[in-house]
Amino acid sequence: MKKTSFLALTLLTSLALGSASAQTVIKIASMSPLTGSSSDLGLQIRNATELAIKEQKAAFAKAGFDLQFVAYDDQADPTTGTANARRIAADTSILAMVGTLNSGVVIPSSEVLAPAHVAIVSPANTNPKVTDRGLANMNRICARDDSQGPAGADFLTDTIKAKKVYVLNDKTPYGQGLADAAEARMKSKGVTIAFSEGSDEKSDFSSIITKIKSSGADAIYFGGLYGQVGPFSKQLREAGLSIPVMGGDGYDSPDLLSLAGTGAKDIYFTTVAPPIAAVPGARLIASRYKAAYKKDLAGFGIMGYDSAKVVLAGVMDAIKQSGGKLPPRTAVEAAVRKTNIDKGTLTGAIAFNSAGDRTSAKMFIIQVKPVSGKLDFTTAGTVIVKVAKQ
Repeated sequence: MKKTSFLALTLLTSLALGSASAQTVIKIASMSPLTGSSSDLGLQIRNATELAIKEQKAAFAKAGFDLQFVAYDDQADPTTGTANARRIAADTSILAMVGTLNSGVVIPSSEVLAPAHVAIVSPANTNPKVTDRGLANMNRICARDDSQGPAGADFLTDTIKAKKVYVLNDKTPYGQGLADAAEARMKSKGVTIAFSEGSDEKSDFSSIITKIKSSGADAIYFGGLYGQVGPFSKQLREAGLSIPVMGGDGYDSPDLLSLAGTGAKDIYFTTVAPPIAAVPGARLIASRYKAAYKKDLAGFGIMGYDSAKVVLAGVMDAIKQSGGKLPPRTAVEAAVRKTNIDKGTLTGAIAFNSAGDRTSAKMFIIQVKPVSGKLDFTTAGTVIVKVAKQ
């Protein structure tokens, strides 16, 4: 009995000493679709965020903190994303979040996280409403639809020389915002809009294709994601229509080829996520990414990595401002908004205006070409987007 009591006391003492010496946990979350039709892009964001966090664990440990990563699957669904946001808000060890992929998810999710002051840095959300609401916790390192849509419209009219365009969107805030911005720019340049409609159809596009055929359109602008655009393009080509299809960065996935097949031709898209070849500093990170996840780093991985770098810089600045102690979420929120990074990112200097928009960002025009069973994403142009400081 005495021996057992002594052992128990020794164990309790060891546990107490261990707890006293344990480092304070700081968690960084990511939220993106990890399952479903857009999971290829969502996993890029998740994995690259984790990679950036692993790189900074030693620096945080030296400062007395155990830096941890937690990933949430929003399934590209606003309801799921909002439920995740409630869980993130309730876990007080989570100081900031990278995400999401879909504007339709981040808009309601950020409103849940705003009262909890959980800072968000988005690698991909392009809808103007994301930052126009004036939330102190919402930031993005990508360009906006009111820049991306017009860039696509300009390419269709100035380079492709389209005269009559059929406009489609996927009925999400992302797709509709993109299509609306492109349509407005095309109208301002005298282009005829054959028809404009939204559709959440995922498999049978025969009725839409029939309307496109009869409209006499010489190009299509489709605001949507690769999971929908791939099957649409396949059926479009099978129906004998070879007119160009233009869209936004939701097309930016190798899975476009498996869904579109030989229909993955004469497709163009604007993207806020750079091709690997356009980022000189991405080679080392790409090799680390491939080693860790057995997949190639792509554009949204680059953006996810840089978003995480901004988050981590903001948290570390808040720690310093708090005298080396665990900072409150409000301090992290303010520090992230004030971020001004000149080095260490893949996409160049990052700073935000008062609304949380990046003051200067690049946008790329990509031509899709199926080559030997793979997709070749060829850069067809680059646009510099600047946002005036407010």
